[in-house]
Amino acid sequence: MLEEKLKDAIIGELQRQAANRPQALKIAGAQDAKGSEELTVDGKIDLGALVMAIAGSVAGGP
Repeated sequence: MLEEKLKDAIIGELQRQAANRPQALKIAGAQDAKGSEELTVDGKIDLGALVMAIAGSVAGGP
């Protein structure tokens, strides 16, 4: 259960960042990543935003 929440939070945040900055970040396999263990990421990630998304997921946030 917790693992799925963390995966969803990570994938969701990376997709959000890629949508906001398509020239700087590309995500491949996000639709399949929920059922697998692989995700392809190419570019720069806002680590602070990713950490906040994960922390929010653990704390019970949206």
